[in-house]
Amino acid sequence: MKNKRKKLYLTKAEEEVMQILWNMKKAFVRDMMKTFGNPKPAYTTVSTIVRILEKKGFVGHNEFGNSHEYYPIIQKDEYRKYSLKTMMDNYFDGSFRQLASFLVSNEDLDIRELEEILEILKKKEPPKN
Repeated sequence: MKNKRKKLYLTKAEEEVMQILWNMKKAFVRDMMKTFGNPKPAYTTVSTIVRILEKKGFVGHNEFGNSHEYYPIIQKDEYRKYSLKTMMDNYFDGSFRQLASFLVSNEDLDIRELEEILEILKKKEPPKN
C-alpha cells in the first residue's frame, strides 16, 4: 500500500466496519451501529474494532468533546488493489491468466464476461517505455 505501509490485512469484522466507513465517509460509532443487521454487535465491540483499525492505520478520527468521528484513511480502491494483488500472489502465482482460468473452470466467469474483459484490455493504453 502507499507510503511503504506495513502489509496489513483486515479481519472479517474489521472489513465489515471499513465497508461501513467507506460508504458513510465519516461516522460516529453510534451512526455505524444503525447500519448493522440483526443481531447487532455490541457498541463496545464496534468501538474496539474501530480503535484497532485506527492503530493499523486504516482509520483516523476527529474529536468533538468526548466523541470521536471516524473516517477512512485507506481508500476502498487502494485496499481492493492490495487485497487482489495479495490473493493473486498467494493463490495464483501472481498470474491473472491463472486467476481467469480458475474462474472459468469453476463457472464463475462466462464467455460474455470474458469478452467484456477483452474489450476493456483492448482500450487500455500500452505501458510507456
